[in-house]
Amino acid sequence: MAPTFRLATGAPKADLFVVPVFSGARLGPGAELVNEAIDGKLAEFMQETDFDGKRGEVLAVPTGGRLGARAALLLGVGDEASFDAAALRRAGAVLARRASRVASVATTLLDAVGPDVDRGLAAQAFAEGVCLGRYQFLRYKSEAKASRLERVIVIGKTNAKVRAGLDRGARIAEAVAWARDLINEPAAAKSPADVADLAKVVARASGLKVKVYAGEQLVRARMGGVLGVGNGSDRPPRFLRLEYAPAGARATVAFVGKGVVFDSGGLSLKTAGGMETMKTDMSGAAAVIAAMSTLRDLGVKTRVIGYVPLVENMPSGSAMRPGDVLTMRNGKTVEVLNTDAEGRLILADALSLASEEGADAIVDLATLTGAVVMALGDKIAGLMGSDDDWVAQVTEAAERAGERVWHLPLPEDYRRNLDSEIADLRNISTGGGGGTLTAGLFLKEFAGDAPWAHLDIAGTARSSTDDAETTKGGTGYGVRTLVELATTFKKP
Repeated sequence: MAPTFRLATGAPKADLFVVPVFSGARLGPGAELVNEAIDGKLAEFMQETDFDGKRGEVLAVPTGGRLGARAALLLGVGDEASFDAAALRRAGAVLARRASRVASVATTLLDAVGPDVDRGLAAQAFAEGVCLGRYQFLRYKSEAKASRLERVIVIGKTNAKVRAGLDRGARIAEAVAWARDLINEPAAAKSPADVADLAKVVARASGLKVKVYAGEQLVRARMGGVLGVGNGSDRPPRFLRLEYAPAGARATVAFVGKGVVFDSGGLSLKTAGGMETMKTDMSGAAAVIAAMSTLRDLGVKTRVIGYVPLVENMPSGSAMRPGDVLTMRNGKTVEVLNTDAEGRLILADALSLASEEGADAIVDLATLTGAVVMALGDKIAGLMGSDDDWVAQVTEAAERAGERVWHLPLPEDYRRNLDSEIADLRNISTGGGGGTLTAGLFLKEFAGDAPWAHLDIAGTARSSTDDAETTKGGTGYGVRTLVELATTFKKP
């Protein structure tokens, strides 16, 4: 469970008192209380231990029981001038990891942000950092040591805006943690039907309308991509439609998430190493479901529809073959020349339906191409789109949410690399390189006339290390961006 947040003034009363220190060993709010407890020797103590306040540095300070808290911790937060909401989110995560052995923490970190930083947004970022830094996936650990942190006391200048920000941040982090749990779950435990059933539970608890397409319903809905990819598995595909429709909504945004619960590559089989992390190939789907679970609680005014195709890509006698032609929902035909380029096939159906249903704008999230990892690494998602205003809106939402994106082009002259000899287009490019861009151009064929943006999260969906609010394994990337988009949405 995530820790609870309380507001307080005065002396800290907790197991651990965490105070910020800026670069250059400049003391932040609350440090004077620690200094007083050790008879004014804090500067000497920091000099002896070479503690400078660099971002992420920590230093335990013995207080001899002369402080409301039983122990104190100096937390380096870096340059004072750049200590903003994003830096506070990171500091909150460091706090949570360092405080995993105590039940309660008091901190003045929130008061370390400058006067130009919105206090509510800072409180939200701090709560997100603490909750996500505390996150652990321990379901399959026989000797797990779960974090003991249950309560965080925010000391300093507090008001209703801060309280609301903490609540919002904790709720968003809860959704991210849900997405991480689903992503980290082994593929055997999350068939397309399993994920659809989980989504039903989430929908009922979150005031969402839900419809699940299966079997003949997929045939009648002309989901050629979903059926084509899903046919190779003994676990049949599903297609999930979630709807949040608040009273008085005047705009609709569509979220589309790729849900390949396991990707073997199909008959175009991946290597053994290439399959090791393929349980995470449904990260886009997890992000969409998780983000939509927050909308009612956060009072979002925009109507949001989520489209989530769910398949398992497996090799078998019934699997699609290289050279097969699929007919997508919008009637376009696709020659499948590599069955490992399957994500774009199921997204084609979902984008077509979102366009048909008249969304004012569409954004999809997909672990789509290895090429984006080569280009941008594992901390930045590739962003492409058909409308500059919408791409800018997605970019700004991601920046506010603390999830990095980079705008990539969709060169029209690359489109000819998707031309097929026998169908409307092929699912892989004939050219060398530019795989992320041609994948984006493929998706554009199915997004219709609505402003559309595509986030390739193949790198950001999984992390190999713990880093600030990001934990090793599934990251839940995209949940925060989608929530921010829904909250601030404007028709492009």
